[in-house]
Formats: sequence, C-alpha cells, structure tokens
Amino acid sequence: MQGFGDLEAALMELLWRRGTATTVREALAELRWHRELAYTTVMTVFDNLHRKGWLTRESAGRAYRYTPAMTRDQYVAQTMHDALVDSGDRLEALTAFVGKMTLDEAAALRAALSTYERRIGGR
Repeated sequence: MQGFGDLEAALMELLWRRGTATTVREALAELRWHRELAYTTVMTVFDNLHRKGWLTRESAGRAYRYTPAMTRDQYVAQTMHDALVDSGDRLEALTAFVGKMTLDEAAALRAALSTYERRIGGR
C-alpha cells in the first residue's frame, strides 16, 4: 500500500473527519482557508483516489459524492501491516515498535492481542 501525497492526504483527512459523502465543491470550500486550489485540481485528485480504490463515489446530479473506502483506523492498520511485511526482521521491527509505546498503548496492544487470540482460538 502506498502512502498519500500531500493533497491526497489532506483530502482523505477531510473526508474521514466529515464522516459523510462529500462533493468536490464541498471539499474545496473546506480547504480554501488552508490553501487556494482549483476545482479541477480537487476533482482530479478525488478521481485518482477513486481509481486507486481509496474512495467510493455515488452520483449526485452532475457531480459525485465521495466516501473513503476504509476508515482511518483500517488505513492505519493496513499501513502498519504493510510496513511489517516489508521489514527485514519482523521480530526486530515489532520489538522496536513496542519499545516506542507508552504504558497505555502497551496495555491497549495487550488487550487487542488477547481479544484476537480468544477470537481465533474459538473461546
């Protein structure tokens, strides 16, 4: 899975934050405070993200309403998984990752592992 470019990331963040299907015009209006963008630029980036499978879209008259194909948490999980797969030594990568955690994050990881193990163990 490849990361997003700057504008792609800004648009994905906007869509995740809004939590509702969004047109190019609506996205452009929200981004205007941050940077001046052309309608066609945002439309092209949305179209590219749709083509790459990051967004779904539905017709809204002469426009489209775009929605992320996965939640932010699903994206982060997929990114973490891809990084682990790409690592040379999974144990070393996981050890380094855990070494950067706070105690609260470590407890959350422990709880997630426990839940996962119960689910796959059939208990």
